[in-house]
Amino acid sequence: MTSDSTEAFFARYGPRYKWLVTATVMMGTISTVLSTTIVNVAMPDIMGAYGMGQDKVQWLATGFLAATTATMLLNAWLVHSFGQRCTYIGAMSLFLAASVLSGNSPNENLLIFYRVLQGAAAGILQPLAMYTLFRVFPPEERGSAMGIYGIGVVLAPALGPALGGVLVDNFSWHYVFYVAVPTSIAGILLANLFMPGREGAGPRAALDWPGFLLLSLFLAALLTGLSNGQREGWTSNYVLSLLGLAGTAGTAFIIRELRASQPMVDLRILANGRFAAAASVAFILGVGLFGSTYLVPLFVQTIQHLTPTQSGLLLMPAGLALGVVFPIAGRLSDRLAPHWPIIAGLFCFGLSSYWMGSVDVNTPFWTLAWWILAGRIGLGLIMPSLNAGALRALDPALLGQGSGVINFIRQLGGAFGVNLLSVFLDRRSFFYSDALTATQTAANSATAEFARAVGGLLVQAGTPQDLQLPGALYYLGRTIYLQASTMAFRDSFLLVALVFFAAMLPAWLMGRTKEA
Repeated sequence: MTSDSTEAFFARYGPRYKWLVTATVMMGTISTVLSTTIVNVAMPDIMGAYGMGQDKVQWLATGFLAATTATMLLNAWLVHSFGQRCTYIGAMSLFLAASVLSGNSPNENLLIFYRVLQGAAAGILQPLAMYTLFRVFPPEERGSAMGIYGIGVVLAPALGPALGGVLVDNFSWHYVFYVAVPTSIAGILLANLFMPGREGAGPRAALDWPGFLLLSLFLAALLTGLSNGQREGWTSNYVLSLLGLAGTAGTAFIIRELRASQPMVDLRILANGRFAAAASVAFILGVGLFGSTYLVPLFVQTIQHLTPTQSGLLLMPAGLALGVVFPIAGRLSDRLAPHWPIIAGLFCFGLSSYWMGSVDVNTPFWTLAWWILAGRIGLGLIMPSLNAGALRALDPALLGQGSGVINFIRQLGGAFGVNLLSVFLDRRSFFYSDALTATQTAANSATAEFARAVGGLLVQAGTPQDLQLPGALYYLGRTIYLQASTMAFRDSFLLVALVFFAAMLPAWLMGRTKEA
């Protein structure tokens, strides 16, 4: 037993060691997940600062999530080759540097690049936290451990927008990238004290570089093609080439991983029925969690014209509720079959999204807050049971692979959720805008009455006669745009609800398969 092994730390600190190392890894989890969503409330200000459109600014979220997804599968190799402590400190240092550089970016391209670096570090840190908790908690307490882990995964994006809104309104959007600096520094210092080193002294395994490069190419080509489809045209040579490249790279990655002697990820792990079902739920959870966290601040700032602080505070009640739900849900997952809390949580989130499908410009603040709270309670029920249920299905030797894969799939769902919901929102906005515009004719009595009413207001305001008609038409156009955007947001929320209700099927299948 080496002096910095897990057993040696337990011998030195006793039972409290598991809480010391938990606090250490949670610094990394909170830092990375907080940075995933805190940028969302600053996007309108960033768009104004750099003159970016929605198709490009969404890469601040999509690029982060795509990089996180790609590097998650490196976690098992890094831990085996360098140990938990070196892996954690290295990733935290990269994340810290990228955070500072993001806040000082001179242009939008460098800002996106630094966000990608942040995501790459986050992809290593998140599964490492889950792996560490499973190593220090006994089997009968792992549900509670996943409840603690889930607090960082879901509570941070719930509270992050509120903090980000305060920073944007009172300082500048640059400061949202500095929020994670204190926790990153604390994580590095604590890791030097409490994280175990490399276990064993054997040779380091070779990294599956071809597999990693193929996966990165697949993600980059697919997400770039999807995000440019609306602007370039879905049948353009540029978009079709990117999607074809993504399909080729994805197929080659699967073939490579199945044939490699030391694959980056053992895809045969998905042959375990319970784990495969849990992976399906994890993908949909990522779609809903990150997709809805992207949509809500965008809706309330662009349609209801709330300030960044107000849009962040909208998620505050949900964050406080999660602080109560997670410990309870963690204990439930130790006592109940995991699929029951997951099904209940999926239903709550689906119902929340269904309610959000009726939003409009006049929906009260507290009505929106309660709808969001219901969804976050659902997420609180899902997360501990999903992680514990997925890893309980595996042989202990596969815990490292399993934690990396389940986090990888959740983040993959997040990247697709933000990207596809952004595309869907754009397409539905154009559809409704064209449909509403086509009805605005001289024969439409409602339109004529609207123009007369606005014209009368302009007359009362002293507007010159030659500007009254153009002014009325401009106001009509803004009204059509607002209504079309509102209807597109409604469709987007309803799509999220449909996906979550559909996820109840694989969650139910988790209960039909046996644990390892």
